[in-house]
Amino acid sequence: METKSENVTAAETQTMAENNDATTPERANAPEVKMRARDLNLWYGDTQALHDISLDMYAREVTALIGPSGCGKSTFLRCLNRMNDLIPQVRIQGDVTLDDEDIYDASVDVVQLRTFVGMVFQKPNPFPKSIYENIAYAPRLHGTGTSRSELDGLVESSLKRAGLWNEVADRLHTPGTELSGGQQQRLCIARAIAVNPEVILMDEPASALDPLATATVEELIHELKDNYTIVIVTHNLQQAARVAGYTAFFHMGQIAEFNDTDTLFTNPREQRTEDYITGRFG
Repeated sequence: METKSENVTAAETQTMAENNDATTPERANAPEVKMRARDLNLWYGDTQALHDISLDMYAREVTALIGPSGCGKSTFLRCLNRMNDLIPQVRIQGDVTLDDEDIYDASVDVVQLRTFVGMVFQKPNPFPKSIYENIAYAPRLHGTGTSRSELDGLVESSLKRAGLWNEVADRLHTPGTELSGGQQQRLCIARAIAVNPEVILMDEPASALDPLATATVEELIHELKDNYTIVIVTHNLQQAARVAGYTAFFHMGQIAEFNDTDTLFTNPREQRTEDYITGRFG
């Protein structure tokens, strides 16, 4: 990098720094921030996996996290609903907020947090229960559906929002594990939205699915973003381009670049971003 001339003013220096910030989108009219990470660092024992991660996740938008294997995408995703709390030897520094409230504050009820910030995992993991009970279990546990009629309505609405109702309406009391892989994943999405979350985290939700089921899940993501903030980890660059309004490129535990998806894929600011999206490494 060239050394700046000594006669550059302080204001010009600040402007250049802001323009060169790899985690600042170029769009000035970015939507409302729903979740925000600032200077987030994470260690597994003595090994640091995340380095000074700062990222805004916008309300009713899809933010994709891309990057090579082992670059910290899923680790960061699990920070957003404190799933890493379940892993021994994990140490975290920095801030993560939901609607400007610190989710790592000692007063936060982690179980309640996970109703606000739901998770859909890479491999479909329906409960070994009926389709109905997969949806009704959490609302019943949290007291948001007490009567049978309330639960019936919640199960139906959740399955409809997940695009699954018409396929399973006549077999709600059969095991969820008997569904196809794509149907199981949509059941897991229905289960996540049954507790009325504000954010949905998706960790490679279509990587285990066939192309047809993948297309169905992607269509569902498009529909869900009207009501939810979605953060998705994906190794599929075409998928990120199809579903995400914003994309963050992770590299070696850092965010190398963050921008609206069209700009990041067509006019990246960082050479390593261009190298990754053009297949030179990954």
